Amino acid sequence: MSKMFADVQPAVRKETKKVAIGTFVCVVLMWAVFGIGHLAVPEQIPFDYTVLLAGFIGGMVAVLNFFLMGLTVQKIVSMEDDKQAAAKMKASYSQRMMLQLIWGVLAIAVPCFQFVAGILPLLFPNIVIKTVGIIGGRKAA
Repeated sequence: MSKMFADVQPAVRKETKKVAIGTFVCVVLMWAVFGIGHLAVPEQIPFDYTVLLAGFIGGMVAVLNFFLMGLTVQKIVSMEDDKQAAAKMKASYSQRMMLQLIWGVLAIAVPCFQFVAGILPLLFPNIVIKTVGIIGGRKAA
């Protein structure tokens, strides 16, 4: 297992760690919103193991997607042929979108997952990246 991650560049590790922490902070906040919503309208908003499980797995899929993107970028930067690099990036994008699509279908179709709690975490890395960028931009100014 450690050999698998031995070739990961420090920048990819660092950014994935940031995104993972931010994503799981967002997942916890999402769970809190589900919990508060459930207290307010228990017949319409669930808060049970389906919400927790779907949120956790959705967060894992989101972070995995980001990590795989980082690995792809790391690989294509060293490639000499621009067309081959573009093709590799396009293939990676398609595979990562398929991963998210499969998870989305599972989150909707399998009863042990609450579908909103499973799909929302796929949006969290984007929110985290933009938030970190805004905060980082303010610090630099």
